[in-house]
Amino acid sequence: MKKVFLAAAICLLGLTTTQAQTLKYGAKVGSNFSKLDGEGIDGDNLTSFHVGALVELNLIDNLSIQPELMYSSQGTEYQDEKYKLDYVSLPVLAKFYLVSDKLSLEAGPQFSFLINDEVPNTFKTKTFDFAAVGGLGYNLTRNIFVQARYVVGLTDTSKDASVTNKVIQLSAGLRF
Repeated sequence: MKKVFLAAAICLLGLTTTQAQTLKYGAKVGSNFSKLDGEGIDGDNLTSFHVGALVELNLIDNLSIQPELMYSSQGTEYQDEKYKLDYVSLPVLAKFYLVSDKLSLEAGPQFSFLINDEVPNTFKTKTFDFAAVGGLGYNLTRNIFVQARYVVGLTDTSKDASVTNKVIQLSAGLRF
């Protein structure tokens, strides 16, 4: 009997917790200003884009978790050559609202998987990139938002050299 009561209490607690949380879906698009930086390469910014979808799960007042699934084109321009790296990225961000439902501070890890590269033959790319993400988000209306982020690679993008991604992202999006 105690086991049944305990199981019922856990289920009831789970239901009330789920109702207190809100779930929002969205899509976003924006510009990337990226460069590869490190051993043998100190490139200039390459301007490209990102596009993706997101889910925001409100955990408690002023705190949410926001996983995203994005296509992100990154790279650099170095010695008159473009190094272009296309990733499918999965940032998982904690969002702390500094101003309730308006201004948020966002931070967390990003897992990126290389799907295409256009680089010189001497540059051997790795297929996985792990990065740290930090930035700000602002909800212009209930459904429209803008974001500014800095993404810094924590793992090397090259098999032969110590080279990391550095990306500034400016985004606009729609939340449903």
